[in-house]
Amino acid sequence: MTLIFSDSTVQPNLPHYKTQDGVYRDPSNNGRIVSPTLMWIEALDLMFQKLSKSNLDFSKISAVSGSGQQHGSVYWKIGSSKILSSLDHKKPLLEQLENAFSIKESPIWMDCSTTAECRAIENAFGGGALELAKVTGSRAYERFTGPQIKKIFDHQPDIYNNTERISLVSSFMASLFIGAYAAIDHSDGAGMNLMDIKAKAWSKVALEATAPDLESKLGNLAPAYGVAGKIASYFVERYHFNKDCLVIQWSGDNPNSVAGLTLNIPGDLAISLGTSDTVFMITKDPNPGLEGHVFPSPVDAEGYMVMLCYKNGSLTREDVRNSYAEKSWDVFNKLLQQTQPLNGGKLGFYYKDHEILPPLPVGYHRYVIENFSGALDGMKEQEVKEFDPPSEVRGVIEGQFLSMRAHAERFGMPSPPKRIIATGGASANDSILNAIASIFGCDVYTVQRQDSASLGAAVRAAHGWLCNKKGGYLPISNMYMDKLEKTSLSCKLSVNAGDQELVSKYGALMKKRTEIENRLVQKLGRC
Repeated sequence: MTLIFSDSTVQPNLPHYKTQDGVYRDPSNNGRIVSPTLMWIEALDLMFQKLSKSNLDFSKISAVSGSGQQHGSVYWKIGSSKILSSLDHKKPLLEQLENAFSIKESPIWMDCSTTAECRAIENAFGGGALELAKVTGSRAYERFTGPQIKKIFDHQPDIYNNTERISLVSSFMASLFIGAYAAIDHSDGAGMNLMDIKAKAWSKVALEATAPDLESKLGNLAPAYGVAGKIASYFVERYHFNKDCLVIQWSGDNPNSVAGLTLNIPGDLAISLGTSDTVFMITKDPNPGLEGHVFPSPVDAEGYMVMLCYKNGSLTREDVRNSYAEKSWDVFNKLLQQTQPLNGGKLGFYYKDHEILPPLPVGYHRYVIENFSGALDGMKEQEVKEFDPPSEVRGVIEGQFLSMRAHAERFGMPSPPKRIIATGGASANDSILNAIASIFGCDVYTVQRQDSASLGAAVRAAHGWLCNKKGGYLPISNMYMDKLEKTSLSCKLSVNAGDQELVSKYGALMKKRTEIENRLVQKLGRC
């Protein structure tokens, strides 16, 4: 059994929280973005109500795991462990946990309000950002949990001191299922700027730079395939789970996507097209730098996943659709098909939210490249206020994926990739996939299920159950990966001179875009 909650499903069912896209944005525009912790608990109650009416036989479930959005944090109030361990099966979870948290708004991955905290944590490492990245897998990022914790300690010390345990969203949900505080798993824990990714232990330097007595509030780390505990009696008595049902460590949505995509071939890239867009690759030899992230693999005890994350994904594409394509994806696709590849040299930078790569604030920037012939020499750009609607549509698509290709190459990902595996809601859009194939210069595959994060959590539940049965780690290939890896060819870039010439022209346009991007970063600074 696997569980995942998305903003698009939570919000319509729980309108009384009055969130937008599942979050609260600070009206002062200071980058603070949070979600109500209780909303997630009520969503779990609601989900079980619906499952109970579906006649699902919970007693047949052998293992449970789940996927939680990475970087978000939950703050349990002192004394809450006693509440967790004594839940009354006759009452909903929300009713019993309403007062279990020292702060009821959870900082999440979209938050961009902790720049000062990031610099302080980086400064604690002798070499600054790069040294922090070598240890924790990433330079300090505003959305990461460590800077978020430091901000609470620095500005709300009473809340921090009244906190007994700090969970990630993933370990928070696992805690509900075992009726005790669950450990943070290695894969999700790497997205905190607090864990030594090679030792798979908390970094003492990072902890001390963040907040006092932090290790005791974080608890232990555990492998993603480990058992968090047996399911709590609350679920046995209320929903008739088997008392021996195992709860496998929950993990973040990105590690779960790697598991769900069965990403296991060197040279492959996976691109997840969701609320945020992400690029994944697997490796045995990580080399963390100033861009991107390195996390321990959720399914390989010795491997790592490398990732690039873009905050402006589907919501930004949707914003352009609403403004220029009559709020219709059909119209959006027709406009995309009406325009020629390369968009006549029109380049767009579209940031509905503060972006991560590149680190730029909210704003749309548009340029027309003069004398564009496919060669970088002689190109000059002129900034314009707006494009015509078809060019806006192609501009947001080409802009996003030219940026993605540029940062992927800079990060050391293969160029061109052997193939791209696309997932997420937008992977159902063939027009977008064809643009990706042309820009990256390789075949694009899709998986039979678009929700790779929830599928990956199910795969990990089975993998953890098998490892526990055998008494230790077993390669996930023991689960017949050939049967799990059912990818279907979505679109193919034919190997002929015309296509390769287009890929080359996209490469030149990408370099020009990078020049403009670098100037924007220098001018506007980090978000």
